Amino acid sequence: MKKQRRIAALLLSGVMSLSMLAGNSVFAEEATASEAAAQTSEATGSEPLVIADQGIFSAGGITVTSEGIFDPENQWEETGAGQTAHVDHANVLYQIPAEETGLPMVFLHGYGQSRMGWMTTPDGREGWSDMFLRMGHSVFLVDQPRRGEAGATSVSGEISTKTLDQRWYTQFRIGRWENGESVVNEGSQFPNDEESVDQFFRQMTPDTGMTSDMGSDFDNEVVAQALAATVEEVYERTGKDSILVTHSQGGGPGWTAAKYTEHIAAIVAIEPGGAPAVDSEDYQAVTEQNIPVTFYFGDYIDNGDPAIQATGMWQAMRQTCYDFEEAYTAQGGNCTVVDLPQEGITGNSHFMFQELNNDVIAEHIENWILENVE
Repeated sequence: MKKQRRIAALLLSGVMSLSMLAGNSVFAEEATASEAAAQTSEATGSEPLVIADQGIFSAGGITVTSEGIFDPENQWEETGAGQTAHVDHANVLYQIPAEETGLPMVFLHGYGQSRMGWMTTPDGREGWSDMFLRMGHSVFLVDQPRRGEAGATSVSGEISTKTLDQRWYTQFRIGRWENGESVVNEGSQFPNDEESVDQFFRQMTPDTGMTSDMGSDFDNEVVAQALAATVEEVYERTGKDSILVTHSQGGGPGWTAAKYTEHIAAIVAIEPGGAPAVDSEDYQAVTEQNIPVTFYFGDYIDNGDPAIQATGMWQAMRQTCYDFEEAYTAQGGNCTVVDLPQEGITGNSHFMFQELNNDVIAEHIENWILENVE
């Protein structure tokens, strides 16, 4: 707070100096701008977010070298002889709040997504990354290998040009798409105005290393190793273990990453595509470190439309998490499955972190962290 006051004082001093040089009209304009900023802050109910440090780095990955000798006088030759390619790494945007009180949080997106999903909402409200910064956590937002700003890849993929928006709208349990229009589920928290739906679809991000438009050749191991390298880098920079927050397809690498790092403080799995089977290496890696785990699931699973395939699919995927919880707690581990409707939090789809009540769910997660993570 003292730092904010010093910054405000410096800004005010600068405004006053300009006023003396340029006349009272400048000061009047600046004062009006200050009043507008104060009114905006009052309207949103939140103080300005103060960031102490931020930046971007790459983590993990490999370097591929071609046979031959590079000729600097013929750099355009087509074979790439003697040249290298730095590929299959994660790209990580980080922000550290001025008032850091909690453990760092590493966020990994799901299929067809990038870190953008954690940073904003389709209707332009504050995303989870800002919310958890306000709660005192530094955030490390991952673009996984072969996705977004980490697009460099060691394998050749195929960027599909198929028209598939409605496939994912349906799979993500947002609602039905009928007569060319979005029809959300009853009581939905999804921002469903035309502009927001357009913004949501434009978040979809292709994977440069996959040839399937259904994610069947997703390389879990490559992503897990880069994710673990991110957690290791966070530990090197901060001296702290990380709370790992995964979503959907990103859940798989979240479990596997525990094989490659011992610095995961907890795993918060937002509607993962499933949980590790009890006899798997991933299960063993998580249990050997006794990592606290929580799963979050939204609405329209038990009460989903039975005519839509996604309903049965999500019931089955959630069941694997209940099975994990039962086995993990039986051997003394800390695990919970949070079924939001049972908590009285309704109307959420697969993208609960972007919906109208995303602040309520973020607060719920923060309470779990405070009660379960050292």
